[in-house]
Parts: sequence; C-alpha cells; structure tokens
Amino acid sequence: MSEEETRQSESSPEASGVTVSDIQELIRRKEEIEAQIKANYDVLESQKGVGMNEPLVDREGYPRSDVDLYQVRTARHNIVCLQNDHKAVMKQVEEALHQLHARDKEKQARDLAEAHREATNHGQSQGLSPPQAFARVNSISPGSPASIAGLQVDDEIVEFGSVNTQNFQSLHNIGSVVQHSEGKPLNVTVIRRGEKHQLRLVPTRWAGKGLLGCNIIPLQR
Repeated sequence: MSEEETRQSESSPEASGVTVSDIQELIRRKEEIEAQIKANYDVLESQKGVGMNEPLVDREGYPRSDVDLYQVRTARHNIVCLQNDHKAVMKQVEEALHQLHARDKEKQARDLAEAHREATNHGQSQGLSPPQAFARVNSISPGSPASIAGLQVDDEIVEFGSVNTQNFQSLHNIGSVVQHSEGKPLNVTVIRRGEKHQLRLVPTRWAGKGLLGCNIIPLQR
C-alpha cells in the first residue's frame, strides 16, 4: 500500500464523524494529486511527447536514444499510481458528502420540529404573521459550502447571520457578512415550501468560485 493509500485509509469517512474541514482537506489532496499528474505528463511531453503508450524501442528493437528512458518510465509509473490515488480520493469525497448530508438531515429534522413547535406556539400566543423573506436562493453548485449546509434552490431567506428583513438593503449586506465570516458558522433561516428551516452555513474556500457556491437574488418588497 502506497503512502497516499495509507493516509486515505486512516482518514476514511467511516473511521470518524465527517466535518466540513475533512471534506476541504480531501479536496485539497485531490488538487495536489491532479497537479502531480500534470507535472508527470509535462515530463512525458518534454521527452518527444512520448505519452503513456508510445514504444520505447526503435524499429530494430533497441532502446530509444532520443529520450531519457528512466525519466519516461518513472513518469509513466507515477501517473498510474497517482490516477489510482485520485480515484480513491474522489470516492472518499463522495462518501464524506453523503455522510455529512445524512447527518445534517437528521439534525435539520430535529431543528425543524423544534422550530415548528416554537413558531406555532409563538404565533398562537402573539398572533404574529410569519417573517418576511428578503432574498431567494437562485442556484447552488454541488459540493459547495451552501450545498453542504443544506440550502436548496428556491429557499427564501429571512435571516442570514446578522442580516434580516428589517436591516436588509442590498446583496452587499450578505456579501459583507460572508467576507467577515470566512471559516465561521452563520445561522441562516429560510422558508421552504411554507416551512421554516434553520441552517448553519460556513463560508469557506472550496474547489469552485466564492465562499458559498450559490447565487442569491433579492426579492421585491
């Protein structure tokens, strides 16, 4: 077993509870492996562009003298090993995301039940109308911090960290909260199909653009 496979085994998502940081580490490792694969392909390209399958002997069966055979063989071997490591890491990312989603769904179900009871009791005692949303989730990238937090397309946002209906003026308010909360959990409250959901969103750098991986649009008020 290679050193990479050993690290993967030790950090397997089945070994312990998966966190957002674990997934970020797996993505970082994936990007490192991809960079190493590219570097080894660059070596092959520098050796007359031999690639992975071109023969290393001439027409008479003698070793080619126009390329560095040791470098070519080493690069080819490295690429095969790294591609296996990449496949294993991608499988870990997928399993980790599934595990995190499953755990979050259980927590969200408990939080939703509690929030529903509180909202019902509060509404009955105070006669208050449900909070008004000020923005809506228009799109979400798979594997993004927004997706991991449980946000869904068409969720209507009534609270995003310190931003709420009363103080919301533009999307710059949300952008400012996100920039100042990188790596820190934000409480996000949304209305989804008429029901209130409370989520915890951690703005973080990931493989895609931005810190959220979602597009939010303001609602007309």
